[in-house]
Amino acid sequence: MKLKNIDHIDLRILSELQKDSSLSQRALADLIGLSQNACWRRIQTLTSSGVLQGSTARVDRHKVGLDLVVFVMLRTRHHSVDWLKEFRRHVLTIPEVVDFHRIGGDYDYQLKVVTENMSSYDRVYQRLIDGIELDSVTSYFAMESIAEGRPLPL
Repeated sequence: MKLKNIDHIDLRILSELQKDSSLSQRALADLIGLSQNACWRRIQTLTSSGVLQGSTARVDRHKVGLDLVVFVMLRTRHHSVDWLKEFRRHVLTIPEVVDFHRIGGDYDYQLKVVTENMSSYDRVYQRLIDGIELDSVTSYFAMESIAEGRPLPL
């Protein structure tokens, strides 16, 4: 592993927590083969160093009515620090944008939008382009999600 001070035990802790972050410390310690105190100390170290960042629950998006996934590719002619700061602020106000990346290649940014349907995506699209000058916006609609939210390959 490339990270300093991360050993195979830490990697096992991280892997198990990615699978199920609701594990009790005792259950996690038993899985890893550590005492509960040793496991707790390692979790505290991983958290304080920023490797572990909170705990979240995975929600089945279909069961809550979020059936449409759209990958939005953006191109802009603006690359100033001020424009970028405003653009980031603007995009991050849109809760349907669940992933947001600056990328290399033919496009400058990629967004992953999760929403109810085409009408709700159109509202997201209108909000996205409102007040922000973009060169092009291209949307790709997911037909099927084969794998989502996979754990990091530790």
